[in-house]
Amino acid sequence: MSALRYVYAICRPFPAALSAELTGVAGVPPRLLRHDDLVAVVGSVPERDFDAEPLRRRLEDVHWLEATARAHQGVIDALTVVTSPLPLRLATVLRDDSGVRVMIDERREDFLRTLDRLDGRVEWDVRVYAESAREQADAFTRRLHETLSGGAEESRVLTPGDPATSHEACPGAGGRRILDAAYLVPRADSGAFVERVNGVGEEPGTRVELTGPWAAYSFTGSTGLTGFAGVTGFTGLTSCGCTG
Repeated sequence: MSALRYVYAICRPFPAALSAELTGVAGVPPRLLRHDDLVAVVGSVPERDFDAEPLRRRLEDVHWLEATARAHQGVIDALTVVTSPLPLRLATVLRDDSGVRVMIDERREDFLRTLDRLDGRVEWDVRVYAESAREQADAFTRRLHETLSGGAEESRVLTPGDPATSHEACPGAGGRRILDAAYLVPRADSGAFVERVNGVGEEPGTRVELTGPWAAYSFTGSTGLTGFAGVTGFTGLTSCGCTG
């Protein structure tokens, strides 16, 4: 059975070892593929599931997609503990190690520039739900976003199906979502950011959800690095993925 290369993330070399018990997509432990001054975190996946045509069919299978997304996120979460990865989107698949090296060569400057910007930083996500479309709830949301943006290096208001996000935050238990925002925060300042969220409180009739810290999915999209899917080489690959 032929195997393809599933790429989770691009990183700078890091000294810490990933857990020997960590498994990824298709139950295969990830490994590090170093190419010059960058590292691709990759795994082997079966061609019968991840070649272009079967992958398109698989992505329509909700149960398979959920299991694959959990495995993918597990690897990204493990990387986030030991380094500041540049995460690629679900189903980033290339033919072999040579294809991964070509991808790195083609995007080296973009990868390095983005890794410099994300180094030592994590993403926190905030969602606000309201029971009704009241003006007070909207005003509270604006104040909250302004306050949290002041404690972050970058912020971004997300939209449903936003291709820059890949992790899944905790689902809301009813109510209208009136804010879905991401904040890029130095890892060392995460405690202060959480305190800032808790200090704002909640407007009656609203509920605030905070999740993180995540790898900074929402802050890679400006460079077009949110993921590639395909197995014919790097150039001309089409995007596909799973959003939170």
